[in-house]
Amino acid sequence: MSGELQVDPSPTDEWTWRDSHVLPGSVDVAIIGGGIVGCSAAYYLAREGLRVAVFEKGRIAGEQSGRNWGWVRQQGRSPVELPLMMRSLRLWLELREELGDIGFTQAGSMYLADDEAQLAALEEWLAVARQHDLDTRLLDARQLMAVLRTDAQRWRGALYTASDARAEPGRAVPAMARAAQRRGAQVFGHCTVNGIERAAGKVHAVITERGRVAASMVVCAGGAWTRRFCSSMGIDFPQLTVLGTVARTAPARGILDGEAWCPSIAIRRRADGGYTVAHGGSFLHALTLDTLRQARRFWPAFRQGHDSIRVRPGSTFEWQRMLHPQPEVPVLQQMRAALQRCFPEIADAGFVETWGGVIEASPDVLPVISHVDGHEGFLVASGFSGHGFGIGPGAGRLVADMLRGNADRGEVHSFRLQRFFDGSPIRPGPAI
Repeated sequence: MSGELQVDPSPTDEWTWRDSHVLPGSVDVAIIGGGIVGCSAAYYLAREGLRVAVFEKGRIAGEQSGRNWGWVRQQGRSPVELPLMMRSLRLWLELREELGDIGFTQAGSMYLADDEAQLAALEEWLAVARQHDLDTRLLDARQLMAVLRTDAQRWRGALYTASDARAEPGRAVPAMARAAQRRGAQVFGHCTVNGIERAAGKVHAVITERGRVAASMVVCAGGAWTRRFCSSMGIDFPQLTVLGTVARTAPARGILDGEAWCPSIAIRRRADGGYTVAHGGSFLHALTLDTLRQARRFWPAFRQGHDSIRVRPGSTFEWQRMLHPQPEVPVLQQMRAALQRCFPEIADAGFVETWGGVIEASPDVLPVISHVDGHEGFLVASGFSGHGFGIGPGAGRLVADMLRGNADRGEVHSFRLQRFFDGSPIRPGPAI
């Protein structure tokens, strides 16, 4: 029975990891933020023999790294980040054995088209796929029936990438934290970093609520908190946030093995036999003074995604351990109606859990993975714009390579923070 909406503000997958207890006097690298990027960076740095500590003010994967859709997707990415995402998928495949059962499986992703115009718009991305030798193809309605076991007559076709994958966020990120610990990293939950100690423009230590830890390199992978933390250092980090609403269903008929998106609904098969469900194009932005301050930078992205972003007056989030937003009940109702229209075979599966997630975005909807001018030893990795879960291992590996001085220069240039200040045109990448 679909019946009632059971609202629960946080998803409840496997959040377990063993917290480190004794604060080190010094490390080589201090990482602020225990999401997928921070934990991945810790894993790869520790694997290279560096002394690493992760400091998370809440719990590992307590925010968007544990609240996302669980897509490990190459399809539809900007040409700027697609090479990093393709490398990230290869890393996911390498990590499967070490991470254990995280629900990772290559089962494909598809973007569905209602009509010929939508199908033609999706077809335009094939040029990007061909450029990178990706296995993306356009399916007609008949071909779609082989991967989507529902009434294919509703859909004119789909853009489909068979090598795309899925995983369970609430399992994967704590598993990454545990893997980093096995390699020698220390992971501290409920340990806020209040500031950074510097001298002559160079990082010397982080000041945590438990005490000082000396470090010659610091990574800020703070998700939605990044702008606030960087501001305390005098760094202008352009960032705004939106609220997304997500649900998981009870186990239901298997109509696909991977994930599917259309503007009104997005679904992803789960390891427990249910589906993670979200609205395909409805996000809420709380309008604040900070929005107005950054309006010029974000205008191209807002104009591109104006149909999916709703705005209402709001206030900046207050200091708290974790961003723990309620889902929007009207959006949950829209999702339920969209399931009935689009996937009636699973529409009667109840929403057994629902939650909200705060998604942080950069002006061009692309990551910032960058050293910061005038702050030697400080690197920021944020702005993943709702794309961070799948690309997380690749981003973490890139952070590790940058700190060790052996990253690809072209890639470093593409993700530099300075692109928002050096006159480079802001051209937003895809919003999904």
